[in-house]
Amino acid sequence: MKSRILLILFFYFSSSLTSIGFAQVKPTYSDAGSWNTLNLDFALNKKFSVLLTQELRLKENYSRLNLLYTEFGLEYAPNKIFKTSLVYRMTDKYMDENVFSYRHRLMWDIGLKYKFNRIGINYRNRVQVEYRNVMSSLTGTIPEWYWRARFGINYQLTKKIVPYFSTEFRYQLRDIRNEESQELWHRVRFQLGVDYKPNKYSKIGLYYLVQRAFNTNTLEHQYITGLEYSVSLKDSPIFKKKKKK
Repeated sequence: MKSRILLILFFYFSSSLTSIGFAQVKPTYSDAGSWNTLNLDFALNKKFSVLLTQELRLKENYSRLNLLYTEFGLEYAPNKIFKTSLVYRMTDKYMDENVFSYRHRLMWDIGLKYKFNRIGINYRNRVQVEYRNVMSSLTGTIPEWYWRARFGINYQLTKKIVPYFSTEFRYQLRDIRNEESQELWHRVRFQLGVDYKPNKYSKIGLYYLVQRAFNTNTLEHQYITGLEYSVSLKDSPIFKKKKKK
């Protein structure tokens, strides 16, 4: 009974927010792309971990570079339910003019998760601030602020295979480049995927993501295929062998 109530609330919230945005506009631009991600983490102790992520994204039907980014940060997880992290991201975004736009982002995440039987429910709350082209733009020193809320559900099919679904909504707190979206929900993502865990220290993820914009002048529908590989360095046999030497 408890699990049914949580599932109903999850899908009701997702459909309610989605209908608010999509009732207002029609899509004007669609594109397909891919996101390819490498995640590394190193546990300093039972509660603190260092995080490192490298990602490459393609756009225009997989034919053109969209961006490259590198993240590193620190995560604190005092128990199995709660965790929080502070992460810095450096992005090289390839523009239509064949030049790179350099961006710096700081993100503060709070995550909650709960598991009953084989079903897991999770929530991530993110506040992010980003600067664009600090040295080459008149507005480069003016930050943009966003709040993002992501809800997810997964099912442990086997010990190694875990399919999942998540939805994320983005709210614009402040961005002078997109004044039409000021203090509004303006983007939603739906993600369906599966994680495969071949061993205790690594995970391979494959997913399909749909991103839609609303309450903005630039209306985009993006259809993304994603490949993700995650490794826990401290638990990997390579690190353990080096440590023994």
